[in-house]
Amino acid sequence: MNYTVITGASSGIGFETALAFAARGKNLILAARRTEELEKLQSKVAEINAKLDVVIRTVDLSVRANVHDFYDSLKDYEIETWINNAGFGNFASVGEQDLNKIESMLHLNIEALTILSSRYARDYAHVNGTQIINISSGGGYRIIANAVTYCATKFYVSAFTEGLAQELRENGAAMQAKVLAPAATETEFAKRSLDMDHFEYAGAVPKFHTAKQMAGFLLDLYDSEKVVGIVNGATYEFELRDPIFTYVPRPSN
Repeated sequence: MNYTVITGASSGIGFETALAFAARGKNLILAARRTEELEKLQSKVAEINAKLDVVIRTVDLSVRANVHDFYDSLKDYEIETWINNAGFGNFASVGEQDLNKIESMLHLNIEALTILSSRYARDYAHVNGTQIINISSGGGYRIIANAVTYCATKFYVSAFTEGLAQELRENGAAMQAKVLAPAATETEFAKRSLDMDHFEYAGAVPKFHTAKQMAGFLLDLYDSEKVVGIVNGATYEFELRDPIFTYVPRPSN
């Protein structure tokens, strides 16, 4: 049995992506901090296809010690697709940002994603049909005012994943690496970024996609041979593209 791993699965894009992959008959390993929300998702998947195996892992991946333990806990599963969706943002000037929150964001958005991507690539790069999809942001390709540190973390995700994709191709690996870069999406992102209890996208954000729409875009990227799936910040149309950043290959001998 093959599995799709989705981190940050308790809400938003991760939640809807789990339902989308369930509709395709994929067994799932779902990770997030909130057990109750994961159990709700598990029940929804059962409504789609009761035959699927759905494994849940309650874990806070912003805590460094948890990341390797989480990966090690999956050693008995064959993993076909790994989706690093867990992450959060922050809206504040660099001089005024809450550094405790920023440290957690750096651990989750960069460190956890890098460790999990690296270990998955190490174990599965040679396996046909495997993919790793990392969730970046439109802010991973342009810097947004009052979100400089968040954008910097997503520039890392974009550059790291594009570089991994190029490296895998250069090495003749079977695995594909891809990066999804959403624009504004109706999730818990704004609420957590602004440290608010509630946030309504309608009326506050001129354009946005729903999490279900974004999960559909992720599937388009999954089905394609392209490396980047990005929402055009001006038109809000979804585009499948080749790598955007310059990659310098190893010199040939």
